[in-house]
Formats: sequence, structure tokens, C-alpha cells
Amino acid sequence: MPHSTPRHTLVRQGGSYLIVGLLQLLLDWLVFVGLTAFGVPAASGNLAGRVSGALLGFWLNGRVTFARSGEVRLGWWRFVKFLLVWIPLTVISTLAVTWVAGSLGLAHAWLAKPLVEGALAVVAFFLWRHVVYR
Repeated sequence: MPHSTPRHTLVRQGGSYLIVGLLQLLLDWLVFVGLTAFGVPAASGNLAGRVSGALLGFWLNGRVTFARSGEVRLGWWRFVKFLLVWIPLTVISTLAVTWVAGSLGLAHAWLAKPLVEGALAVVAFFLWRHVVYR
């Protein structure tokens, strides 16, 4: 089987990452909105949403997005590297969403969360690709 060109691989990974990311974002957002609607503070709700989305995303990205020739790219060492990238991104996300909730209200935080996560996802793609799943 011929090897994929770097451009072809990047396009395939980008497309898969987008689909996985949308699933992640949906789960993350639903957990965040659900918990905060029941009175959980925005920071805790954001953390719970990000954890649920991260677990789904780590597994799907390792099995689908960044897999090579059917070889799954998971394992404890990759999970440790994943956490080293995920934790700072989660801090940024939580600070942003909490700031919006405190400044503009919870309804605005619900609307802002997908935008915050979308911006972080662009940075995260390259970190996942070059640090975690390589």
C-alpha cells in the first residue's frame, strides 16, 4: 500500500479531528450547561465538561484521527502527554468561561463556551498531532 503524503495525512487527520472535536464539544457543552443550570458553579461545570469531552476525545483521536495504518495510538505514556497538554488548555478554558459567567452572566457563558473551545481546539490539534500522538 503506498504511503500517504504529508499533505494527504494532514487533510485526513484534520477532517477526522473536526468530527471528533464536534462530538467532544457537544458532550462537553451539554455537561457544562446541564450542571450549571442546576446551580453548579461555572468553573466546576466547565471542568466536568472538559473531563468528559477529553476522555471521549483521547480515545477517539487515538483510535481514529491519529492512528497509523490501523495501529491505535493510545497507552499510558500518551495519556500522560495528553494530560500535560490538556491541563493548561483546561485552565485557559475555565478562566475564560468563568470570566464570561461572572461578567456577562451564565447564559452568555453557555454561548461563549463553544467559541472558547473552538479557539483552543486549533492550538490543541497541532499539540496532539506533534506531542501526544506522534
